[in-house]
Amino acid sequence: MKVILHAGVHCTDNDRLVKGLLRNADLLRQHGVAVPGPGRYRTLLTEVVNELDGASPAPGARDVVLDEILFDDPESVSRLVLSHENFFCVPKLMFGGRKIYRKAEGRIKCLSQLFDGDDIELFLALRDPASFLPAAFSSTPLTEFGEFMDGVDPAHLRWSDFVGRVREAVPEVKITAWCNEDIPLIWGSVLRAMAGLPDETKIVGAFDMLSEVMAPEGMRRFRAYLGEHPTINEIQKRRVMVAFLSKYGMVEAVEEELDLPGWTVEYVEALTQAYDADVANLSGIEGVQMILP
Repeated sequence: MKVILHAGVHCTDNDRLVKGLLRNADLLRQHGVAVPGPGRYRTLLTEVVNELDGASPAPGARDVVLDEILFDDPESVSRLVLSHENFFCVPKLMFGGRKIYRKAEGRIKCLSQLFDGDDIELFLALRDPASFLPAAFSSTPLTEFGEFMDGVDPAHLRWSDFVGRVREAVPEVKITAWCNEDIPLIWGSVLRAMAGLPDETKIVGAFDMLSEVMAPEGMRRFRAYLGEHPTINEIQKRRVMVAFLSKYGMVEAVEEELDLPGWTVEYVEALTQAYDADVANLSGIEGVQMILP
């Protein structure tokens, strides 16, 4: 069995991926893909990992967990998709120990031991620190940004460092990542990748995120264009999306207001430039696949 863990990062998803997959539950079931409701496993996984704390699971623990998670016979499931943005930690502890998600490696290793014999894959949406850090901070009960960062300099945050740590600790776990900023263009591809479906597979809701940043008239014309050109591939579709967004995109839908003391326009631009360079480095890490527009 392949076990797919979508683990955030925080402030990138709001459960939209798992909801998008559940809209295609019948199709996925035909391909042996199980997408249980998050209420069946999030608390359970957190409790199991906390109890193990690096120790080996008891014999039969995998079967007990699967019995709790799945409605279907585990023997009929070839791919299990789980989504849990707090699997590494809750937002207020994000920088505890002066590095981002310091317990991530250990928790993924526990999951790998629990599902011993299965293939574990980690799926991650990444986000520009210039918008990610204010959003993550605002989702905590903390009142001081410095307390939230716990001594970590925002300018030094590199997702490639985090991904590299995970790959070094659990090299058997492959990672698929994408940029949250690209999601309107790649939403369908991310859904298919999590489900293990070919890119040409038709799924419900493939353009849901595009519709949130494009005016209704643009979406009508875009869908009409696809109807007139049914054989274009995924790369060609993305080029068409970009063309329609340039004309019908709703700027107010993607604009973000950043309000942190001392964060000048120049500082925000520097964070974004560092993020762009960081994303370019991710593709060079062995065992990492980037979904790019």
